[in-house]
Amino acid sequence: MEIREIRENKKAYLDLLLLADEQEDMIDRYLGRGTLYVLEDGGLKSECVVTDEGNGVLEIKNLATVREHQRRGYGKALIDFIVRKYAAQYEILQVGTGDSPQTIGFYEKCGFTRSHRVRNFFTEYYDHPIYEGGVQLVDMIYLQRRF
Repeated sequence: MEIREIRENKKAYLDLLLLADEQEDMIDRYLGRGTLYVLEDGGLKSECVVTDEGNGVLEIKNLATVREHQRRGYGKALIDFIVRKYAAQYEILQVGTGDSPQTIGFYEKCGFTRSHRVRNFFTEYYDHPIYEGGVQLVDMIYLQRRF
């Protein structure tokens, strides 16, 4: 397994980025200022984009694993990598996600706890309804963990 930073042509990973954030113009808001990491294990398996949000906060903006390779520990491996890499530079790692039990449960298993909620985020900022597990996402739920 190898994790490497992608510095150029980040849009080459758009198909995978769209698994976690299904509107390209929303990805464009953070991809340029974010640091993109890809995890390869006999081919591309997962990606993660992190951004510096100031005040000691590093945010996971996008984390996705190729569908047929999900639930094999690749997402957790990327989070563990981010924690090791940035522990000396930041105090808090945070992530914003839809209010989906599957996604929230994943982050809680990775040591995150609920922090706050941004009401109507998905209905205000996306040009179409976003569904996960058959439920429309409305609010953005933020989770945090200390480094």
